[in-house]
Amino acid sequence: MIDNIFDAPTPGQSLTDTPGNASWEHPPEFTDVEEASEYLWQKLHEEKVLDQVISFLKNDVPIEAIARMMLFGGFVNGKWTPDLAILLAPITFDHIMAIGMKAEIPKMKLSIGDVSNNQFHREFSKFKNEKNSSVSDGKRQEKFVEKITEEFSNEPSGLMNKENI
Repeated sequence: MIDNIFDAPTPGQSLTDTPGNASWEHPPEFTDVEEASEYLWQKLHEEKVLDQVISFLKNDVPIEAIARMMLFGGFVNGKWTPDLAILLAPITFDHIMAIGMKAEIPKMKLSIGDVSNNQFHREFSKFKNEKNSSVSDGKRQEKFVEKITEEFSNEPSGLMNKENI
């Protein structure tokens, strides 16, 4: 909430600022996905950043939120354009997930909208128990694999989907 509603920029104030003061008004430092992903990997493995990421993951901050924060920060600091940030999103997500797995964090939240992964964990534990038991008939395992495959292989949706164009 705003403490003082009158403490805001005057309309048009940005038009009177000296051009070129903001980092996004200059060419980005990275224009290649591979170079930018290597930079992110190195940045994520700096001791201070690594500790923060692990702390976030242990405290149920979703991987998607951490990735978005890093990518937006890179854009604001002139490291890349928004287009490159979109291309870096899945790579960054994977980097952060790999850190969480290496740190052996038991339940990582994947997305911001993910309230919990409890249903998935229950289904997966059933699958593991059945796989390890000698009484397993294999049909339940097949159903689980089909269910998970079906959930994660949905047709793309959104504004740019062929049906919506």
